Amino acid sequence: MTVRTTRRTAIGPGLVEHTRAMTRHLRSLMDFSADDVGRVIDLAADVKRSPGAYATRLAGRSVAMIFAKQSTRTRISFEVGIHQLGGQPLALSTSGGTGMQMGRGETVEDTAKVLSRFVHAVVIRTFGQDQVDGLAAHGSIPIINALTDMFHPCQALADLLTLREKLGTTKGKKLVYVGAANNVSNSLMLAGPRAGMDVIVATPPSIPVNPEVLARAQADAKAAGTTVAFDHDPIRAVKGADAIYADTWVSMGEEDQAKELIARLDGFRVTRKMMDATGKDSLFLHCLPAHRGEEVDAEVMDGRWSVVFDEAENRLHAQKAVLLLLLGGASWS
Repeated sequence: MTVRTTRRTAIGPGLVEHTRAMTRHLRSLMDFSADDVGRVIDLAADVKRSPGAYATRLAGRSVAMIFAKQSTRTRISFEVGIHQLGGQPLALSTSGGTGMQMGRGETVEDTAKVLSRFVHAVVIRTFGQDQVDGLAAHGSIPIINALTDMFHPCQALADLLTLREKLGTTKGKKLVYVGAANNVSNSLMLAGPRAGMDVIVATPPSIPVNPEVLARAQADAKAAGTTVAFDHDPIRAVKGADAIYADTWVSMGEEDQAKELIARLDGFRVTRKMMDATGKDSLFLHCLPAHRGEEVDAEVMDGRWSVVFDEAENRLHAQKAVLLLLLGGASWS
């Protein structure tokens, strides 16, 4: 929880009053405890079962959605989700002739202060984590990280919902991420201890896990009685796995490195052989977009192991739960 002291200020006609001392954010999963994550997943499951019960919970609330990166699932799921909760989504860009001034030099600090007077929350998908942190530091409304180069917490929450649906529980389960260490693997390492789950990131030595995130995740895991580790041998890593997770090998902004990255990740494609190496009837997850024949074979992506499209749908339900909790449409208890 973000804790700062400030005087209570009315932010405009018809808008609720906000105090920074009471504002919670989702900058990364480090903002949520294990109990918080459990509450999000419980609420997401209920929202999925009974969407009508939440149809007016955010009535009168406006949410700015800032996109500096291309988006399919994130933009659609947030925009639809806000609407389904009775709120007003405002899809904004930081590029082009109709983009925000933030895209042409207005500071994050000024943007945060202005948006805090207009809307009730900000969802942002951008490159640098510093932009998310800056909005949270200088605004007085909840900031939700919809993806940065460092973290993808909303995806990880949808993944936990999916795993619980398919496995019955996440506690005591083993998840192995296979491929290039990135924002998704960072968030999965943080998700594991908060869900009672062991996590291994199988990645080549030339694309190592982030050491700071790993250290924090391992500290969390030690406290939770779980494990977070990495391995450079994917077949060894997946033994006993309840789920294998893949992501695109070439992230946005890395297109000029595509050939090199694909070469470095040779041997890390998820194949039937790798699924069989778990020794279980394991699940296959992917945050999408997928590139069949690169990070995963079509046989796996479209086969009996795959829960990818259930996982994609669960972005909507998990994000609705986050919005409800951060904007006061549901209780944390």
